[in-house]
Amino acid sequence: MPSTPAIETIGLAKRFNSFTAVNDLTFKVSEGEVFGLLGPNGAGKTTTIRMLACLIPPSNGSASVAGYDIAKDASKVRENVGVLTENPSLYERLTAYENMEFFAQAYGLADQSKRNARIRELLEFFDLWSRRSDRVVTFSKGMKQKLAIARALIHNPHIIFLDEPTAGLDPESAKSIRDLVERLSQQEKHTFLLCTHRLEDAERLCRRMIIINKGRGVAVGTIEELRNRVERGHVIEIALKEVDRKVVETVKRLNHILNVDTNCSSGLMRISVEDHDSVTPEVVRSVVNAGGQVLSVNVLRPSLEEAYLKLVKKEEGRGQLV
Repeated sequence: MPSTPAIETIGLAKRFNSFTAVNDLTFKVSEGEVFGLLGPNGAGKTTTIRMLACLIPPSNGSASVAGYDIAKDASKVRENVGVLTENPSLYERLTAYENMEFFAQAYGLADQSKRNARIRELLEFFDLWSRRSDRVVTFSKGMKQKLAIARALIHNPHIIFLDEPTAGLDPESAKSIRDLVERLSQQEKHTFLLCTHRLEDAERLCRRMIIINKGRGVAVGTIEELRNRVERGHVIEIALKEVDRKVVETVKRLNHILNVDTNCSSGLMRISVEDHDSVTPEVVRSVVNAGGQVLSVNVLRPSLEEAYLKLVKKEEGRGQLV
């Protein structure tokens, strides 16, 4: 029997008076998955997380988190989720340990020894144990973000909502946060819903993702599936010492070739094919046999950024594509 999704939404919607922030959103997240919620600023990502975390009620549709209905079992949902908001509020005049202690008690961790052990475990995991007695006001933004994630994990939730976890961080701190999420998903087997407009984060961390724009779902799938939505097939790029007409005509006569473009000045030949795995060896062999001097061979695919931009633009003219 298929397992219950960690998160499932069906036609989820949220309206604020006449403004619709989220409209008919449907997707599933499997247990242990890092799932991306991608979209530009104002797309409805944060509103979606707030509904799933039972911070605000939906206007329409339904959703379940950790097997609990967000409308009927809000308290159970809150017990099973940890939330990192885009601007996490820490008590900066308190130490890192005091912040963790405060939130541990707020989440009902009554046993002192277990609470201390959990705080130490998390601060060590996030490389903050040596700074446990320092006030948070002295921390860098990256350290504050680590502490905020540690705080979200204090009650050992099954599911973590991360809203723009690397926003405003320098490249080194952003990489550190991505490394931490990767470690948490692999070592502690948490399920993550990663809300971001930074495609680097999604490409590094997420196996699957949904793109939303103006509150509506644009497309959902793996990076490969999203790429296939905007481009049929693959492009084999061959750099030659010289582009020769005989070589070009030889390639055009091969089976499964969709198109051949050449740039004589740069010595590049781009060959569009349906499946590069089966065709590339034959193409390269034919080029060499026709006298072509091959300098390099690359398979070109749209980047996640290119697929994202094309899908969002396409959706704006055609409506929902999921």
